[in-house]
Amino acid sequence: MAVPSVMGATFSNPVLWEDLADNDIFRVDDTFYYSASNMHYSPGAPILSSTDMVNWKYIGHSVPTLAFGSKYDMTNGATAYIKGVYASTMRYRASNKKWYWYGCIEYSATYVYTAPSPTGPWTQAAKISQCYYDAGLLIDDDDTMYIAYGNTQLSVAQLSADGLSQVKTQVVYNTPSSIGTLEGSRMYKRNGNYYIFTTRPANGQYILKASSPFGTYTINEVLLNLGSPITNGGTPHQGSLVETAAGSWYYMAFVDSYPGGRVPVLAPITWGSDGFPDIQLVNNAWGTSYTAPLTLSPVSHTGTDSFSGSSLGPQWEWNHNPDTSKYSVNNGLTLSTATVTSDLYHARNTLSHRILGPTSSGTILMDISSMADGDCAGFAMLRDTSAWIGIVKTGSSTKISMTSGLTMTSTWATSSTGSEVASVSTTANKIWFRIYADIHVGSDKTAQFYYSTDGKTFSQLGSALTLNNAWNFFPGYRYAIFNFAAKALGGSVKVSSF
Repeated sequence: MAVPSVMGATFSNPVLWEDLADNDIFRVDDTFYYSASNMHYSPGAPILSSTDMVNWKYIGHSVPTLAFGSKYDMTNGATAYIKGVYASTMRYRASNKKWYWYGCIEYSATYVYTAPSPTGPWTQAAKISQCYYDAGLLIDDDDTMYIAYGNTQLSVAQLSADGLSQVKTQVVYNTPSSIGTLEGSRMYKRNGNYYIFTTRPANGQYILKASSPFGTYTINEVLLNLGSPITNGGTPHQGSLVETAAGSWYYMAFVDSYPGGRVPVLAPITWGSDGFPDIQLVNNAWGTSYTAPLTLSPVSHTGTDSFSGSSLGPQWEWNHNPDTSKYSVNNGLTLSTATVTSDLYHARNTLSHRILGPTSSGTILMDISSMADGDCAGFAMLRDTSAWIGIVKTGSSTKISMTSGLTMTSTWATSSTGSEVASVSTTANKIWFRIYADIHVGSDKTAQFYYSTDGKTFSQLGSALTLNNAWNFFPGYRYAIFNFAAKALGGSVKVSSF
């Protein structure tokens, strides 16, 4: 169905209620690109595109697989929760028509991926020994590439002509104790001035200005403890400054909105005579709505994915790297058991999907006829406090189970694999599972779990899961489709729709 474009319209914040933190947004011709964090989910560094900065669609990932060590494959029981990709940077370089992505992994080194197109194929081009922590890439007018980075002590690195190694790096700003921590740098050039746009987590935003990439920089406060456009949400902070082709500027920040995660909010900015930006406020707060930057072209984030074709869409991400021999896409998603475990947090090939807020439901149709004795497959609310509804196969008996109480320690080791809250026996070969999730900001939000044997009448099973809204795990809740084996590999399920 064609969706009409809308001129002179308004938009509401957040522009997309999905967990898309640490945005790095930039424009190439008439298209805007959005690179985000996703930590231990694979592929890494999701990319979205938009023609209006309001309506975004997933188009790919800059990091095809998390090739940062065996723990990203859950080898020998190791995991990489809350590691991987975050606060990275991406740009298009017109001189060689190449796309670049830089990200420091685990504070040790910076990986560089390049591609001929934002949709790929992306390949690792270099590994720079310097960690560009919270990196922001600038390609200058003379094609020189710089990266601003650091925590509190902010630096600028100049890269080699091919962008794959470091020529020099220099500390350009030491944050005074009166401000505290600064990180999350983005680097820009405007009217001959260089800017480092940086955040005081999680309640402030500052900008540094200089006539040279290496300083001397002066600092200006952009916002501090500003009212949020999301009820009970945090202060808008971090993110990107973006210019339209017509020369209008906007700031895309994100708002801590747990249990759902960190979601993008947009506001127009103007530049003062002092060369610093000012946010257009509404009643001394970030506006809940503004006039749209450009003609709006709506994009839907609801609907049904029937897993057509031979690959997953870019909206899907695995919990850690998948075993590619244990799944296939061919007019449906077949998940063979990939791990012998009783712990969802250690089960490979668990496939996740961001939850559309503030409330939504996810439904899957699963064919369970090829499950083996000891297998467990279903649909989960996945975070550091989790629950699921699914099938438990024991000998010749099959039951639908709702299991809750899956928890992690503060270092993201499993503290509990959960316990069954309720179950019903079944003889059906196809089961629909549904989760209804309320991810409004707050500590009392819940998810409910349902099943159906005909796709029409759904029955709730077990108790609601109270969602953990602490920020410490960073990614928000996700829907997750899983299949693991308690006894031996060999079984499989087929998911025909989500």
